[in-house]
Amino acid sequence: MMKKPYLKKIRKIGNYTAWLVDGNYVRKNIDEEFTNYGHHYRFRIIPENEFWIDHENVAGEEKYYIDNMLAIMKSIKKGKTYNEAVLIAEKVEKTERKKSKLAKRAHKKLIRGKDSLKDIYKKKIKTKNCQLKVWIVNGELVRDEFFIDFTEGGHDKVYHFIPHNEIWIDNDVAPKERNFVLLHEIHERNLMAKGWEYERAHADSSHIEFFCRHHPKKTRVLLNREFKKLSKIKGKN
Repeated sequence: MMKKPYLKKIRKIGNYTAWLVDGNYVRKNIDEEFTNYGHHYRFRIIPENEFWIDHENVAGEEKYYIDNMLAIMKSIKKGKTYNEAVLIAEKVEKTERKKSKLAKRAHKKLIRGKDSLKDIYKKKIKTKNCQLKVWIVNGELVRDEFFIDFTEGGHDKVYHFIPHNEIWIDNDVAPKERNFVLLHEIHERNLMAKGWEYERAHADSSHIEFFCRHHPKKTRVLLNREFKKLSKIKGKN
């Protein structure tokens, strides 16, 4: 029997209860696509009256996720479609994020013509391949400044704001999960460099990530294999 992923009750909001959950456990045993947060309309495994928020490596964004999910629930109750509700919720979340001190500081730097990317980079991960840079980045700042749905990681083949030949790993990702996310991103990037569409490449990468979450000893071997592929598709990178 599977254990339940609940870690702590965050708070009660009307008929809804927001829970802090073990995201690593959810991704390994329930749904590998679970990221920073989720609700019933996105992940059917989540009860209708619950919001699940991943236990973050760097806390502080729970309020934005709760605002987003509340906005979705309110919009659906008013008769909006799920897609319409998501767009409304994104506007609510963006408005709230702009009020944060972190976002205000970044915006001031942008106005003054300063490079806001410098604040995003946290740590460079050493790899055997010099042509591809892998960075741990400030995920909250990426969500504030560029894309509120940035989760776990990304690369230059998908996101226009990520510089050429770079992979970004969200600093919210726990250290024990970073190699799984890195494997997903580099495999996906290699496939897209060969001409695969994002959706197909993402699905294939999720499959490999899920496999390694259950067979972690295989992760390093598969990572090395993906880095070796870079030289073979260098012209397309």
